Amino acid sequence: GTAALIWNEVIREKVTNFIMNQSKEQRILNFVLQNAVRGDPCSVVDTIDKYCSQKEWAMNVGNEKGLILDKTVEEANPSVALELGTYCGYSAVRISRLLKAGARLLTVEFNPEFAAIAKQMIEFAGVQDKVKLLEGPSEEIIPQLKKKYEVDTLDFVFLDHWKDRYTPDTILLQECNLLRKGSVLLADNIIFPGAPDFLNYVRKSPHFQCTNYPSHLEYMQVEDAMEKAVFLG
Repeated sequence: GTAALIWNEVIREKVTNFIMNQSKEQRILNFVLQNAVRGDPCSVVDTIDKYCSQKEWAMNVGNEKGLILDKTVEEANPSVALELGTYCGYSAVRISRLLKAGARLLTVEFNPEFAAIAKQMIEFAGVQDKVKLLEGPSEEIIPQLKKKYEVDTLDFVFLDHWKDRYTPDTILLQECNLLRKGSVLLADNIIFPGAPDFLNYVRKSPHFQCTNYPSHLEYMQVEDAMEKAVFLG
């Protein structure tokens, strides 16, 4: 798995970027703009999956783990959801297409280039009314959620950013009183590349009830899993 990722992420991508004078993320967006149906979030999700399974690997949650994400969102039925790690906007589009009328998703992206791509992806999918993209570090944005973005509590949180931020950001969500009894956290990539600190924290905490969902790394046959942690108060 690691060797395949190094090949895809480092060597092949750098060569392609140099030859085409654009980033992989820009190529994903271009493929969507040319092949997906504008205003159809399912078409956008399917088109990204097609590109990343057939052409270039990318760190979206992907089609297999995407079904776990869908099921968790549908069960939580959130009014206010938070995503940490927008990347190209794949999971923001995937989550927002399942939100009830009047619900909203706040998605946080640290990388300005990714944020610019995601903004276009979200608008093309036609879900910009449900999704607000917040640019900056999660540890700065989370404490601003209540006052600046009028969040009382979060019903659903998707953690898919830097793995070493999973635990401190979960603690920050608790400290900022952003979780209520029944708030659902779903964490991606807990086996590959792995988030052992997070698993240790939520599984040992009396404040969380955890469920593990074994799966595979996006677009590969590498073992991975997602962890659902329900806040007990």
